[in-house]
Amino acid sequence: MPRRPVIGIATQTLEAIPGKLPLCWVMGQRYVRALTGAVPWLVPLLPDDEATLRAVYEHLDGVFLTGGVDVDPASYGEPRHELCDRTDPPRDATELALIRWAVADKKPVLGVCRGIQALNVACGGSLYQDVTAQHPRAIKHDYFPTADRYPRDYLAHPVRVGAGSRLASVLGAEQVQVNSMHHQGIKALAAGLRATAHAPDGLIEGVEKPDAGFVIGVQWHPEELAEQHAPMRRLFAAFVEACNGG
Repeated sequence: MPRRPVIGIATQTLEAIPGKLPLCWVMGQRYVRALTGAVPWLVPLLPDDEATLRAVYEHLDGVFLTGGVDVDPASYGEPRHELCDRTDPPRDATELALIRWAVADKKPVLGVCRGIQALNVACGGSLYQDVTAQHPRAIKHDYFPTADRYPRDYLAHPVRVGAGSRLASVLGAEQVQVNSMHHQGIKALAAGLRATAHAPDGLIEGVEKPDAGFVIGVQWHPEELAEQHAPMRRLFAAFVEACNGG
């Protein structure tokens, strides 16, 4: 059988039944299923056990950073804004370690939504804790799904992708329509990262790290669009191929 690369996905903390069950580590199924052709490895949040986390990392061929709760502003040295939502510090610490190790070792990294934000923070950048309140020209980005509107595959706005970027090459397009389910975003771009995609208001929606192999982050949720949109399938296929040494 062809070799299948092992791709790590950090979990997130969930209090399943408050006061009745201990904390759980979970991850959405769509993220796992999007990695067709790979072996997904759900990574526990072990910021206080670096030796075990590093041992897990050594088995990985790549790191996939998914969506989730807000990145704690303490991770990038800022006080908490009143509109900053729930955070998961153990997840922050685990993902930032995985990102830094992977970038140093030139292992492939793909980040989506919160994932692009974690990537930017790990490399030294900062975030808008609430885009609507803090971005000077913000359009609506927080199309969070409800029972009667905004399904997760709702195409909210276009994104312009930079010509000549790796992201444009992978997507096969310099403009794509994307979904949008976030209220935070990149403020100060980390040194070493290149902005490769922008929303109509100028918010960074794509980054890559040219000197580190396949390191790409996007602000939208391609896992929700892959079934119907070929560019999103190509993004995951290219990531899996890169994790397999391609």
